[in-house]
Amino acid sequence: MLPITHATKYRILYADTDMMGVIYYGNYGRLYEMGRTEMIREMGLPYIELEDQGIVMPVFSVEAKYRKVLKYDELITIETTVKEVPAARMEFFHKIYNEPGELAHEARVVLVFLNRESNRPVRAPGALVKLLEDYPG
Repeated sequence: MLPITHATKYRILYADTDMMGVIYYGNYGRLYEMGRTEMIREMGLPYIELEDQGIVMPVFSVEAKYRKVLKYDELITIETTVKEVPAARMEFFHKIYNEPGELAHEARVVLVFLNRESNRPVRAPGALVKLLEDYPG
């Protein structure tokens, strides 16, 4: 049942930060990937299974809003939401909360489905669509 929201916890490593001790802006993409990968895995369809079927999902676009800094050793929550059943694109909405639970970051990430062999767009795999439609939430 959509929307579906999933939360992933992550402790910020020293390697994630810049010389000011805050997460380097270029590392947010890894956090989005962590959130969506764990969401799909927990639902029962790891990305590796889609790749085994010849489907890849490159990022098409990212919109991000930085609200508060995230610091080294902070335990953050990456909240990932899917609001619609995908067709040829899939939108993920991410909210990242700092350790006190304040909204620190928001992003909208759009991925596309491609056939790995031809590199041509394809529709969302039926197994993924069914999973999203039938997921109890």
